[in-house]
Amino acid sequence: MTTQRLEAFSDGVLAIIITIMVLELKVPHGHDLEALRPQVPVFLAYLVSFVYVGIYWNNHHHLFHASEALDGSVMWANLGLLFFLSLIPVVTAWVGDNPGAPWPVALYGLVLLLAGAAWAVLERTLLVRNPGSPLARAVGTRWKEKVSLIIYVLGIGLAFLRPWIAEVLYVVTAMLWIVPDRRIERSLAAGS
Repeated sequence: MTTQRLEAFSDGVLAIIITIMVLELKVPHGHDLEALRPQVPVFLAYLVSFVYVGIYWNNHHHLFHASEALDGSVMWANLGLLFFLSLIPVVTAWVGDNPGAPWPVALYGLVLLLAGAAWAVLERTLLVRNPGSPLARAVGTRWKEKVSLIIYVLGIGLAFLRPWIAEVLYVVTAMLWIVPDRRIERSLAAGS
């Protein structure tokens, strides 16, 4: 089984997730810039979540481009990732409507944590299925994955003490992932 159908399905799900998130942005009621003020927290939550979904989309592409085959376990691991990513619009809307509130910020972090864990499961499942692939040659210590999960756990705990610190941690974690994993690109180039 090849990866094209799974990639196309995943791309569709991620596009729907972004579409659902953007629908939370409402048209301002008023004719001046002051009318935009209530939308600022909603927009900022959307922006951070859009970046996260974009990061997953980009890295998902690299992950499957470096894999040669998949099986049922890979497909289920991918569905697990898509499930947690599909929760992002809900927590994004809740955080946007309740900026700085502990529970929405904590649940946002929990969804990010679970998506990160699902990513690790997907990556591990692909490595088992593709032992000699460019992916297997590229994957190393996975320090960003480990650091991200630790930061999410810290963010969840801090959400109940200082929600704004948790929000900053989630943004910092996204910034770690903005640049795609160059190890995979180098491994693919070396194998060509």
